[in-house]
Amino acid sequence: MESLFRYVSSPSPCGYLPDREWSLEHEYVLSLNKAEYLGRMLEGWRRFGTMLFRPHCLACNACRAIRVRASDFRPDRSQRRARQANEGDVRLSIDAPSVTPAKLALYDRYHAHQAETKGWPEHGPQDADGYTSSFVAQPFPIEEWRYYVGRRLVGVGYVDCCPSRPRPVGEGGVPVPNAEDAGGLSAIYFFYEPGERMRSLGTYNVLCLIEEAVRRGLPYVYLGYYVEGCGSMEYKTRFAPNELRGADGAWRAFRG
Repeated sequence: MESLFRYVSSPSPCGYLPDREWSLEHEYVLSLNKAEYLGRMLEGWRRFGTMLFRPHCLACNACRAIRVRASDFRPDRSQRRARQANEGDVRLSIDAPSVTPAKLALYDRYHAHQAETKGWPEHGPQDADGYTSSFVAQPFPIEEWRYYVGRRLVGVGYVDCCPSRPRPVGEGGVPVPNAEDAGGLSAIYFFYEPGERMRSLGTYNVLCLIEEAVRRGLPYVYLGYYVEGCGSMEYKTRFAPNELRGADGAWRAFRG
């Protein structure tokens, strides 16, 4: 890994818990491979493109990295309904990421819907350069998961595949302990057609990730951060059994 620079943002109103402030540690990298990023995920980092980030809140540790034990997963009733609503009707295509007018338009419709229904910040039209820097220009190859109803694009997800070997290396070049079986699929971002929201495409996307992780022999699906008290994050805990990363860096069973 070749790091360009690292900094910590100034505290600002938290996007998850409105009565608190948050601060993020950022690191921009020139180069990064899958094993190195797996090591960073095990330390609580996430990324968009070449920007790595993790919470750096002095008075709060509510943001906890969460991962699903793929081979042990058993869907609950609502997850089974989501699967039944989409299997045989929704087609999944996995390929290299790219930018197209259809994806930009879908991204804009999704963010406009989230702003209207969930109070997300207003989002102007996404341009090709901004989309490319977030989802296409990557330090190592990633996957673009596209969902179609007929020929119509209804969902797009971006996924890291981080194999369990070679053994990841943490900060200072020290191998991460007990990490040989920590590989998995990591959900970077997902957006969908608001007009198809009754399909629960977000849930279906995670179900597909779990199924694919099992097929590839990968033990985990990494879902980013779970924030206790944030309703929009609660869905992640329903994919069980799962584990949370503690403040001491250890991953422990959470639900299921």
